[in-house]
Amino acid sequence: MEKPADPTYPIEPLLAQRWSPRAFADRPVAPAQLLSLLEAARWAASCTNQQPWYFLIATKDTPDEYARLLSCLRETNQAWASHAPVLMVSVTKLTFDSNNQPNRYAFHDVGLAVANLCIQATALGLFVHQMAGFYPDKVRELYGVPDGFEPVGGIVLGYPGDPAALPEELRQRELAPRTRKTLDTFVFQGEWGQTSALVQPR
Repeated sequence: MEKPADPTYPIEPLLAQRWSPRAFADRPVAPAQLLSLLEAARWAASCTNQQPWYFLIATKDTPDEYARLLSCLRETNQAWASHAPVLMVSVTKLTFDSNNQPNRYAFHDVGLAVANLCIQATALGLFVHQMAGFYPDKVRELYGVPDGFEPVGGIVLGYPGDPAALPEELRQRELAPRTRKTLDTFVFQGEWGQTSALVQPR
């Protein structure tokens, strides 16, 4: 299933193709492809080149590890995520290596790394669903994540599947049109809340 964006202005086609399905096919992802995704994340921009991102990963090739990471997702997400061949959790380091001071850009930079991963996935015909619906404390406990590091988001990855396999509520969300705020609602100029002339509706 494809669900391309309908942008108001031209954008890179991979950005338009990227979306976050819940229906995944039970089809393995080759290790070489996973390495390409992680390599794309590796080359993301970050504050002072800190590279504060880390990833916990499990595939169905290792059932016990897969089950352990799956258990860190909220139960409502486990039902559909369990069909995907790859699960991940992103983690960030909260301080700078050089001086151990707080890195207020850490979450931003992990987001950049995952965005790179998502676009690389799209280029390979794969799809990624990121989620807040996981248990950070359980991740910390099961994986021994040390103090100073924070689990950020759950990641489900694989090939798109059949929406008919989803429960009715999720199926409706899967098939619903994609929507976004218009540019004039979030691009400001002069002062907060004042829409920039560049994006004012014509």
